[in-house]
Amino acid sequence: MSTLTLNCDLGESYGAWNLGHDAEIMPLIDEANIACGFHAGDPATILKTLRLAIQNRVAIGAHPSYPDLVGFGRRSVNMSEADLYAAVLYQISALVGMATSLSGKVAFVKPHGALYNDMMKNITLLDTVVEAVIDSPSKSILVLQATAQSQELLERYRTRPIEMRFEAFADRRYCTDGSLQNRSISGAVLSHDEALAQVEQLLHHKTVICNDGTPLSLQATTLCVHGDTPSALELARAIREKLNAYT
Repeated sequence: MSTLTLNCDLGESYGAWNLGHDAEIMPLIDEANIACGFHAGDPATILKTLRLAIQNRVAIGAHPSYPDLVGFGRRSVNMSEADLYAAVLYQISALVGMATSLSGKVAFVKPHGALYNDMMKNITLLDTVVEAVIDSPSKSILVLQATAQSQELLERYRTRPIEMRFEAFADRRYCTDGSLQNRSISGAVLSHDEALAQVEQLLHHKTVICNDGTPLSLQATTLCVHGDTPSALELARAIREKLNAYT
C-alpha cells in the first residue's frame, strides 16, 4: 500500500464556466480540495461537489483563497492580517456549514493558488492562516507544501492546537528551494509522462528532480494533481494505478 494519498483541487466551476472533470476524478482520489467561492466555486457547485465527495467516501478539504474570482486566485492580493484572517475563516466556515447540512465533515484545509504560495514564503501570512484554521469550526488539519523547511514549521507551531500535513505535486516542476516553478515559465506544468516519472521518484526515493537537474528530498504524505490541468483525468487514473500497485 502506498504511503501517499492522492488529493485534487475540485469544485472550481463558477456560474456559466464549467471547469474540470469532477465526477470522473472523484472516485480516483482520497481527498478533495473544494473551492470555497473566493477564487471559484459558486454555492450550487460547492453543494454538488460536496455530494460527490460524500458519495465516493472522499475526505473533504476546504480550499480557501484570496478574494480573486477574476484571476482564479493566482494573483497576490495585498490584505491586512485582520482581513486575511476573516476571509479564510469565512470560507472554511461556509464549507463546514454546507458539509454539515449533508452530514459531511471538513477534514482539512489547503489554501489555494497565490495564497498558498505566498504563505509558504511569508511567515506572517502563514501565522494568520494558521490562526484562522484553529479558530474555524473545522478544527482541522492544515496542508502545507513539503519543503526543506517542513521540520522548522512543525517546531514553530508545536504548541498550537493544529496538525499539519505536507504535500508534494505530481504535475509541477520544482525549484531547488522547494518552491514551484512559476506557471509563466515554459515547462512549469509537467507533461503526462513527466508527472508520472515524478510520482515514481517520490514513491521510491522520496525526492523530486528540480529544474536544474538536482534531486530534492521531500517528506510528503499526500500528492496533489491539479483538477484544471488539461489531462487531469487521465493523469489521476494513471497515478491511482501507481499508488495502488506500490508496496
